[in-house]
Amino acid sequence: MCVLPLLLLAVVFVDVAGGIWLPLLAAGPALAAATNGPRGVLGVGLVAATLGALLGHRQGIPAGELAAVLSALLAVTAASGLAGALRGRRERVLAAVRSVAEAAQHALLQPVPETVGPFQVAVRYSAAAAEARIGGDLYALVPTPHGVRLIVGDVRGKGLPAVGTAALVLGVFREAAYDEPDLLAVVGRIERSLARNLGPDDFVTAVIAGCPGSGHLEVVNCGHAPPLLISASGDVTAVEPAQPTPPLGLRALAGQAPRLQHLPFAVGDQLLLYTDGVTEARDHAREFYPLAAGVARHVSDEPAHTLGAVHDELLAHVGGRLHDDAALLLLRKRSAGGQVPVPHRTEVAL
Repeated sequence: MCVLPLLLLAVVFVDVAGGIWLPLLAAGPALAAATNGPRGVLGVGLVAATLGALLGHRQGIPAGELAAVLSALLAVTAASGLAGALRGRRERVLAAVRSVAEAAQHALLQPVPETVGPFQVAVRYSAAAAEARIGGDLYALVPTPHGVRLIVGDVRGKGLPAVGTAALVLGVFREAAYDEPDLLAVVGRIERSLARNLGPDDFVTAVIAGCPGSGHLEVVNCGHAPPLLISASGDVTAVEPAQPTPPLGLRALAGQAPRLQHLPFAVGDQLLLYTDGVTEARDHAREFYPLAAGVARHVSDEPAHTLGAVHDELLAHVGGRLHDDAALLLLRKRSAGGQVPVPHRTEVAL
């Protein structure tokens, strides 16, 4: 608050009393502008002006010279008060923007439940623009009549256009995942929607996975980083696609259709989906973060604990701040049975 500027004034008062330059008292209101509003700055300025008048009278400074010093001090106080008011206004605007960003994040990246039927789930997401809190990375998990389905993806580009594309992909995925019994049909729905709405240079890399409940996983990789399959014994294996598939939005140019991979998924096994903001994070020596090794070090029976440790290690690796959006989604099969709860959908005729 005003304690530090007033303390500075006390120090300056002692120095000035010993013969140091009187205008140093202007440091008080100038410093107050960094931490206080206009009222706090005005209060410190008045204290400084009072001290200046007392010191000027005590030291016998000519009236004209003292008036000039006090006028300059009052001018600094006024300017500092204006600066404090503008700073406060910017802080209020930033708080409002962050509030809107939080609401947009909750609408776009809906919370993922910790448990869905026989599965445990954990998510970690960090936007490179910390003030925005949202970016071009996307994730979703949807309980459906066809089992749990999930997606993790990365939109080419940054800023609001990337957020808009991410919203489009997630909207189509959530609808198609519930309606389509075939996972490839879900991917086809997303592809057709992006083909209608994206520019020629835009695309989305993504991994779409499904757990139909028959002891295996279905995975479709569209130009994305390979998921990590973690066995119950702790072995970590990258799930490379059997055939390279172009990102979503580029199938018409590449002429290649995505392939469905089937992977065993027993009790205790885990699947980690992530974006390249994790694997391309570099330390001061320009070394990439070794995600597979990090997961192997921190893997546990609690996905939230695993991702928390990996995320903390990732931030330590880069020195505290990521330079790209990063998303991690970890799915663990905790039991052989268990019905996946499917949200009730109602149709309203208008």
